[in-house]
Amino acid sequence: MTAYRLKMEGIPFKILEARTRIGGRINTVIGSDNTPVEMGATWFSDQHQHLRALLDELGIGYFEQYMEGNVLYQASSAAPAEAIQIPRQAPSYRISGGTSHLINTLYNKLDKNDLLLDQAVTEIRFQKDSIQVIAKETFEADKLVLALPPKLWANKITFDPPLPSNLMAVATQTQTWMEDSIKVALSFSAPFWQQQNLSGMLFSNPGPITEFYDHSNHERSKYALCGFVNSSFKSLSYEERRASVMNQLKGAFGPQVEGFIDYTECVWSEEENTFESTDSELLPHQNNGNPIFRNTFFNERLFISSAESSSQSPGYMDGAVYAGNVTAKILISGK
Repeated sequence: MTAYRLKMEGIPFKILEARTRIGGRINTVIGSDNTPVEMGATWFSDQHQHLRALLDELGIGYFEQYMEGNVLYQASSAAPAEAIQIPRQAPSYRISGGTSHLINTLYNKLDKNDLLLDQAVTEIRFQKDSIQVIAKETFEADKLVLALPPKLWANKITFDPPLPSNLMAVATQTQTWMEDSIKVALSFSAPFWQQQNLSGMLFSNPGPITEFYDHSNHERSKYALCGFVNSSFKSLSYEERRASVMNQLKGAFGPQVEGFIDYTECVWSEEENTFESTDSELLPHQNNGNPIFRNTFFNERLFISSAESSSQSPGYMDGAVYAGNVTAKILISGK
């Protein structure tokens, strides 16, 4: 986000990306039949005005999550899933073409040499007249923006001189949104649940799937179900977890669920560029939006700008957009 704004102002920059793909926790996977499924960030709401404004600016459409029909609810492992009616919910939205459509659109606004993949930063040295950034290569800069979750830079990057101890203490105790999530999606040739007057939503207390939703595309020409698996199932092997998921779904939706085209999952705790363990369990959104992240450091040469650091909608896509805009405004004003 910050890079897009800087590009518009003609300010040179480099993005160093640790992964071999762009997007981070936004990851739309295209299946064998071209069905897009979200393994990362997916939904947003009416209150997420910064993200919606960006989508409008870029000419990217979005649509309301399909919720028509009954909902399946499973109260306990001893009880079968039952079809129930629930009151109309506040709308949630998804990005047309997949959430990665936003990432790819922003990326296409840049020059290809503006973003370097497979450049995990290990050390940052603040010198008198420049900043040295050590990754696979060594880079020099005048100013630096930390655009990754605080817990990652606090644990994976060495700073010379060290960052303030109070900042490091907060950063290491800042929960990274999605870090311990497991997402799973199944694609189908037809929305059989819709034909049974089901919304595709499943809520289950015992799991393994705790939440499941219709995940068909905007045009409703590609069909899928997608949701979350209880994070405790990360201890199972892929085969064991998949067997447990399919057993649950067969009991809830019937044998038609076994006719899927693709089965896709992402265990985010296995992603080294997202997950970093802590000695004690962190609460959801713990320290997200903490005021300390609004400060600049090393004579206004170091900025913190990520979803978790945002003072608005911290932890969400909307927060990432807001933080990126704020940081870009500061950098542009001082060019």
